[in-house]
Amino acid sequence: MAEVSTVAPTASPKQVSAVADFVSGNFGGMANVLVGQPLDTIKVRLQLDHGRFKGAWDCGVQTVKNEGFLALYKGMAAPLVGIGAVNALLFAANSQFRKLLQDHPGQVLSIGQIGLAGAGAGIVNSVLASPVELLKIKMQAQFGKPAGQERYFSGPVDCAKYLIQRDGFANGLGRGMVATILREIPAYFGFYSGFEIVKRHLTKDQEQDASVTQLMVAGAAGGIGYWIFSYPFDVVKSVVQNQTENPKGFYVGRVMKQIYARDGINGLFRGMAPTILRSIPAAGATFTAYELSMRMFDRL
Repeated sequence: MAEVSTVAPTASPKQVSAVADFVSGNFGGMANVLVGQPLDTIKVRLQLDHGRFKGAWDCGVQTVKNEGFLALYKGMAAPLVGIGAVNALLFAANSQFRKLLQDHPGQVLSIGQIGLAGAGAGIVNSVLASPVELLKIKMQAQFGKPAGQERYFSGPVDCAKYLIQRDGFANGLGRGMVATILREIPAYFGFYSGFEIVKRHLTKDQEQDASVTQLMVAGAAGGIGYWIFSYPFDVVKSVVQNQTENPKGFYVGRVMKQIYARDGINGLFRGMAPTILRSIPAAGATFTAYELSMRMFDRL
């Protein structure tokens, strides 16, 4: 998922403050990163792999053997720090799109409308999600020790400075923006609609708040939906953002063809198994942290 955070507010008619939403979003996003980062690192390395790894398990074993266990958390600083801004933008955009689709305040939207609002929020969210994920991927792609590597980044700040100095802001931190947008549209359609379908089924469309367990199950379903709807675009994004040279023109179709020509259809889905596995506990942790935080604000 993006993959930085996949949090959605519950369908409660109560209006929540921007502060509560922002703080709860931070907690939810941080929980997502802390729980999901190891498998996300394996996913990215498999997406960029050219024969080094035999699969997800081998990637994890080699990573720990050569770099230590903490190497599975490479690139965590960028999403952990940037998650607040990303979540705030996502929540605000999603709320606005939902309001635009309502005929009157408090109207319960259809699943299709919820998915459409999520897709719109995904487009807006890409503005911040793309550079945050680019820095994360650059760090995760560094395999082994600094010696012998052309440019080894000490952290996301070092990486950002280098990219901006070399390519400017748009081509440096903005690389992969188109691929991110094309990923986020179907991803957040699948996420929000998947979450809402399962939550409504579990609560029988009743108005009371979903339990923590129900939120975890619905969140896991939404996380799976996020990736099923969008995974090939995420592969393209990872490849493009890790390249040294800037992509030219409308590169998404061209990169997909290159991956397919080299690795077949499996190339566009490499790393999907650990990604789906990651989405279940990560999304569950995200929703649990978000909801518990929101309920704390309700009691204040």
